[in-house]
Amino acid sequence: MARGQRARRSGLMEETRRHEKIIENTHSLKRKSKKCFTCTQCGISLADKHGFRNHMRIHTGEKPFTCSQCGMSFRTSSTHNTHMMIHTGERPFTCSQCGMSFRTSSTHNKHMLTHTGEKPHQCDQCGKTFLMASYLKKHLQVHTEERPYSCTVCGKNFRHENVLRSHQKIHTGVREYVCFECNKTFLTAAKLKSHVRIHTGEKPYKCSHCDKRFSLLESLKSHERIHTGERPYKCSHCDKRFSTLGSLQRHERIHTGEKPYTCSHCDQRFSQLENLKTHERTHTGEKPYMCSHCDKGFSTLGSLKTHERIHTGERPYMCSHCDKSFSQLETLKTHKRIHTGEKPYECSHCDQRFRQLASLKSHERIHTGEKPYTCSHCDKKFSRSGSLKTHERFHTGERPYMCLHCDKRFIDSRNLKKHERIHATEKPCNLEGIRVAIV
Repeated sequence: MARGQRARRSGLMEETRRHEKIIENTHSLKRKSKKCFTCTQCGISLADKHGFRNHMRIHTGEKPFTCSQCGMSFRTSSTHNTHMMIHTGERPFTCSQCGMSFRTSSTHNKHMLTHTGEKPHQCDQCGKTFLMASYLKKHLQVHTEERPYSCTVCGKNFRHENVLRSHQKIHTGVREYVCFECNKTFLTAAKLKSHVRIHTGEKPYKCSHCDKRFSLLESLKSHERIHTGERPYKCSHCDKRFSTLGSLQRHERIHTGEKPYTCSHCDQRFSQLENLKTHERTHTGEKPYMCSHCDKGFSTLGSLKTHERIHTGERPYMCSHCDKSFSQLETLKTHKRIHTGEKPYECSHCDQRFRQLASLKSHERIHTGEKPYTCSHCDKKFSRSGSLKTHERFHTGERPYMCLHCDKRFIDSRNLKKHERIHATEKPCNLEGIRVAIV
């Protein structure tokens, strides 16, 4: 197989040289024809020998220009020279408006359009305008729904060839782009470039509606849709629309049931990468989100924000039926069911329904006899985590519930409430007018 590929490559390279020689020996080099070099593999015509030679390397796979710093190889000398600037730090093209510098003139020219606001390339389907012709070309595939590039490993189809190439690296595991600050590796140059801005703090993209700045162009575009209300991504299964492609892809997995993210510690699969990362922290014990008021750590940012409201007293979620407010959105949703009477969770063993999923799970253990909560001091098991906590206080001696009328403390709130009724029925003793009989 490998020998056959080498022979094919050798044949193509020989054909390239033969084709060049024929052209040189004809009047075509006098530029009578604008496009005189035609590729026999794909039919493309090129105007000069140098461009033709570079093009043929796409078919032969030849990459004769090698970086002396990292060993990466390139098809053209210009691509090699641009790459070398990553190592040297050279950025010869500077923007006269904002002072930003670039490695290539094309990137510089593209950037200049962000200042002028010019978007010369317009879609004839929806009227949308674009900075670059290549952006318009990519956009047009949204209307046709054409996905001409297919992965040979998993069969997934893509609109763009560069997206396919990036995807294929998932299968090969190749991460050729290295950050020189922290040695982190990336699948694409674009992802490395975005990552480097974490170290530099650079935020070149400014919102035209407010003063917010962003390190990624995509982040700016997503943010600006908050101002414009634009939702260009429509679900192919329902009428829902989204402001970002990522949001659409996550939503569509609800319909398809696709769970592409697998836990490396167990066989559990997830539809969202964030959910996988959160889950994996249950294995690693990692708690990267630290409370600024106390030493408590959390595995998710949401859990940290909810916890910090204990310190700040913030209750941002207001009930529309009464004056009650809550620190958590889920608690508000559960509370609203008191007003609406909604009980969405039904027991699979009997007809009983519940407002909360936790209440349903707790109830179903009556039917199953399951007791998943085990005391760490003795072998006693419980069907509810609350019952376990109360029980463990017998071992620890902890009495967190204190009476406001006296100094008495209790293991649980139920016993505190019972005790407080004693104070509620007490009446102050009035000795006036009372005769005391002395026997």
